[in-house]
Amino acid sequence: MRPLPPVPERLDLIAVLNCLADPVRLAIVDQLDTADDLECGTFDVPVTKSTLTHHFRVLRESGVIATTRIGTRSLNRLRRAALEEAFPGLLSAVLTARRGQRQLPARA
Repeated sequence: MRPLPPVPERLDLIAVLNCLADPVRLAIVDQLDTADDLECGTFDVPVTKSTLTHHFRVLRESGVIATTRIGTRSLNRLRRAALEEAFPGLLSAVLTARRGQRQLPARA
């Protein structure tokens, strides 16, 4: 049985920032920001299945996402409310910065 995600007052800022510092995990969070309840296999990230499993575990343990099992399916959702309660504006700032970096032209 998986441990429950931490309640907002128990979220650790360092753990959340460390989690969001990884480009693959940040891509997962970005995709979850647009649609909740996504299955593990639907994410567009360039890693193997076992590596993706590791990233989901880190995201869960840091409290950034919650995973619900329905039969053989694992549905993932972003814990927006908990993150906003614990660290107001953090998630929005990180995702805005990420999206801004993707739109910058390449340097010559």
